[in-house]
Amino acid sequence: MSEQERASHSSGETGEPGTDSIEVRIRAMLPALTPAERRVGEQILADPTGAGRSTITELAGQCQTSLTTVTRFCRALGLTGYPELRLALATDAGWARSRSWIQGTEISPDDPAERVLAVLVEADGRALEETASQLDTVALGKAVTTMGEARSIDIYAVSGSGALGLDLRLRLHHIGVACNLWSDVHDSLASAALLTRADVALGISHSGETREVIEPLGLARQHGATTIAITNFPRSPIAEVADVLLTTAARETTFRSGGLSARHAQMLVIDCIYIGIAQRTHVASENAVAETRNAVRGHRLSASTPATRHAGNEG
Repeated sequence: MSEQERASHSSGETGEPGTDSIEVRIRAMLPALTPAERRVGEQILADPTGAGRSTITELAGQCQTSLTTVTRFCRALGLTGYPELRLALATDAGWARSRSWIQGTEISPDDPAERVLAVLVEADGRALEETASQLDTVALGKAVTTMGEARSIDIYAVSGSGALGLDLRLRLHHIGVACNLWSDVHDSLASAALLTRADVALGISHSGETREVIEPLGLARQHGATTIAITNFPRSPIAEVADVLLTTAARETTFRSGGLSARHAQMLVIDCIYIGIAQRTHVASENAVAETRNAVRGHRLSASTPATRHAGNEG
């Protein structure tokens, strides 16, 4: 993905400018900022309302940095300057007040189950809404088209992202799309080395920094395959080896670094990819689904059949 495309993507220029939250963009940009610029971003995220009311001099003083650094930070977000940042923060604040979300998303060791449930619902719901608002639908369409036309698809993902990769592989397999999931780096590199321009490689990494995903994705690109990445951070290393970049928007809470809100956001993108491919080949997909359902029908318990009989525990 080119530098121009990354800048356009991170600034929300996806055909619907202004739909993404400035806080979402700041969180996504943090890993790529200089230490001084990162302090500005962290201060804004810690107190967005206060930052929106502060002058540029006041904010620079709170962050122990210069006015120039604050201006550079604004431009890194794709903004013209500090006045536009304050306007974006004010817009976010008004939008948040119109929602019924819980404002605090931290979970403490003493929180009751009701509080934990409420925080998780808030965090997961917000991740889905913010992902939907800033997802580049043009890039999504390109991902669907290239995957739907590919000779074969490689998926590289590990740990929690690996579980989602497995889900996508199984679903694509059930509609007749050739797809492999590789979680072992040796296997993934060996497979990537055999890909061609007729193939697609998809890497899934919330942080965008997972070496076991980035290395095979980069190798696949070297061999001519179209590379697609799903990540929460558009300026992370995985973006450097991606022809198509799809970003999520999940914020972390205590005990949940890379937790379920991130997985739900990733699953939303994966659902969009799967449904898009199924739409492109709906007749073949429907036939394949019918065949796979028939193939496993004999292994489903009926309401009238005792479970113990199928488990081999008859008395």
